[in-house]
Amino acid sequence: MKAYTYIEKGKFALTDKPRPTIQEPTDAIVRVTLGSICSSDLHIKHGSVPRAVPGITVGHEMVGVVEETGADVRGVKVGDRVTVNVETFCGECFFCKHGYVNNCTSPHGGWALGCRIDGGQTEYVRVPLATQGLNRIPDGVTDEQALLVGDVLATGFWAARISEITEEDTVLIIGAGPTGLCALLCVMLHRPRRIIVCEASAARRDFVRLHYPDVLLTTPEECEAMVKVHSDHGGADRVLEVAGAKDSFRLAWRCARPNAIVTIVALYDEPQVLPLPEMYGKNLTFKTGGVDGCDCEETLRLIAQGKIDTTPLITHRFPLAKIEEAYRLFENREDGVIKVAIYNE
Repeated sequence: MKAYTYIEKGKFALTDKPRPTIQEPTDAIVRVTLGSICSSDLHIKHGSVPRAVPGITVGHEMVGVVEETGADVRGVKVGDRVTVNVETFCGECFFCKHGYVNNCTSPHGGWALGCRIDGGQTEYVRVPLATQGLNRIPDGVTDEQALLVGDVLATGFWAARISEITEEDTVLIIGAGPTGLCALLCVMLHRPRRIIVCEASAARRDFVRLHYPDVLLTTPEECEAMVKVHSDHGGADRVLEVAGAKDSFRLAWRCARPNAIVTIVALYDEPQVLPLPEMYGKNLTFKTGGVDGCDCEETLRLIAQGKIDTTPLITHRFPLAKIEEAYRLFENREDGVIKVAIYNE
């Protein structure tokens, strides 16, 4: 089968690999019907993920059909259409039982697929701990509707949930890339008084304006003044920092009102600074950490009910045979791309 493979720093290539087989009774084999490219894949390509193993098939955003299950797999069966969670987790350790599956203590736990073991930019994938890692797609929900459930939508859902948003709040979202847009969709579920999106790219601001016309828009340069004008207490009640740009962390806490919650969703290439003398008296609560992708069943239910729709984010589609072209477009942010779907012919 064809598999897009991490060869070495700076190089991915489409290679031939044998079809995976069951290795543990908790495994499942999934025939990949649709996948996507994540910015984390680019981090692997450029050597920013030290734990990534050369030779692995990349990709961790995918949906497919269960082809085979190990003896201990529960909840899904052969023939089921499923989403695949970016995280592998046991469901039994202290962290899993408290919903912090990103911190699973299993040797297989955490981000494994497409990083430490073969992922989904291929035809078939082995999913460890499949009882926890697979969710059946409801009838009537298409592959494209479900494609982002296991990673980028899970990130947005988690970020909105831990931000403790109320209907009285002004919520600022910094960054309108794929993760920021998924965070926006999930923040909207909480029906806050107003939502402000800060985005540097004019094309992405236009995307938000087209699809979510009730959202207020601003640029990083105008953000702080804009937030003060459109908030009730001198700043945003909740800030979700999803950009990960050079100055976006500082912008996030500066735009927050005293006693606000600032949720750090972004990844940074450099350490960030907490200038405590400047922040004294703001009494901010910061929430950080990786996505806890344990709400996929709920997000699938919301998609089936028409309350979440990520399909506008899928702007381009390519067959697996043209995945290098898809990567080039995605990495260079060409042609208004947000997310790319990769399908098997």
